Amino acid sequence: MKKMTFALCFCNRGFMPGELIYGARDDMVKAVTDAGYDYIMMDKELTRYGGVETRDEGLLYANWLREHKGQYDGVIFSMPIFADENGAITALQDAGVPILMQAYPDEIGKLDFAHRRDAYCGKFSVTDVFTQYGVPFTVLKPHVVHPLSPKFQENLRDFAAVCRVVNGMRRFNLGCIGARTTAFKTVRFDEIAMQKMGINVESFDLSELFAKVGEKTDDDPVVEAKLEHLKNYTDFSRVPAANALTLAKVSVVIDEYIAEYHLDALALRCWNEMETYLRVCPCVLLSELNDRGIAASCEIDMCSAITMRAMSLATEGPTAVLDWNNNYGDDENKVILFHCGPVAQSLMAGRGTVTEHKMFAKNDPGSGWGCNEGRIKPMDITISNCQTKDGKIIVYASEAKFTDDPIEDTFFGCGGVAEIPDLQNKLIKLARGGFKHHTSICEGHIKDILKEAFTTYLGYEWVEIDG
Repeated sequence: MKKMTFALCFCNRGFMPGELIYGARDDMVKAVTDAGYDYIMMDKELTRYGGVETRDEGLLYANWLREHKGQYDGVIFSMPIFADENGAITALQDAGVPILMQAYPDEIGKLDFAHRRDAYCGKFSVTDVFTQYGVPFTVLKPHVVHPLSPKFQENLRDFAAVCRVVNGMRRFNLGCIGARTTAFKTVRFDEIAMQKMGINVESFDLSELFAKVGEKTDDDPVVEAKLEHLKNYTDFSRVPAANALTLAKVSVVIDEYIAEYHLDALALRCWNEMETYLRVCPCVLLSELNDRGIAASCEIDMCSAITMRAMSLATEGPTAVLDWNNNYGDDENKVILFHCGPVAQSLMAGRGTVTEHKMFAKNDPGSGWGCNEGRIKPMDITISNCQTKDGKIIVYASEAKFTDDPIEDTFFGCGGVAEIPDLQNKLIKLARGGFKHHTSICEGHIKDILKEAFTTYLGYEWVEIDG
């Protein structure tokens, strides 16, 4: 994968000690490269001290950005001294990517006129003018921070995650494989609202998928390779050979849709036609897709696929869609989050086992091979989901953790006990807000990153369920 790249921009102001900008350029290059990212930076000889002050210098930088369009994922606007806001807005008002505002701290003992930076104050001049112009930007804690400090390394990691979400969500293709199950009105969605947010929906009839599966031969090298891959991915030892082969064929067809239509995420109609006619349950296939970074939701839950993609972009890891399924004894802050088996293997406590779906086996034995059963590992998590309403996308997020509390062996599927602070009040807000019985999860605490990306840059509506 290409390294994330930041365009670096530095401010100047005539009466301030401009010589400090040279050191800032070196500091920022070291900070960015130490964090594992790449950078582009305008030649320091093109402007006074290598910073942007005047409108002409701002235009020069804006043209330089235009020439390098597509080569940078975000801009870091560094203020080693008090900034000239006119040059800053001219330089960055058309950047088209997230902008991180970084201001240097002053040092006790260096507050004489030759060394005093005043960036603490100058940062407000810039953010005020950017707000007036309607140019979005990111500000993080603390207000002033040295680029070579550990805290700025945290800021960089968070800003990089924001950039990944914003740039990955502005335009993407979301596959809808199959029609919504009649019984599940909870997963209805507004395709036009999604398109307004840059989400292009590609729809496929399930009968077409079945036909494509039927065209695959048992000795097709691609099918054979997929079957071997699935057997290495999780424990297939219980699955009858014919059902395992069908699962491989379905997986190959889904991969073909992904490749042909450049799908970045998808939702699949997972029951009951696949079970009735193909004698498989596709949970493990969704698990495998999620494990390789393609957000894949079951039950045609297109809204969950949206938040799953955002979370996957932020963490560069897998996500899962889960049911708010069971209370955990009398603990009001614990809940069993569960699904039949689409959880990525890397989010599980151990290797999964592919079994027959017990709900289908009850009335039609042999019809539901494909659940990847197991338990979700203990970890910090973020929960999030969204809905489409009145032409808008409305999203929430909160932070929690999966515990190591046991769930009895007879509990089928893949689940874990989540401990969520103030859970009961959050559930009331979700119920009154019209959110569905699903939530999507990822490893790590990234609520602030999602909120920054969705509200500052992407224009989603946010519902606060904390507090």
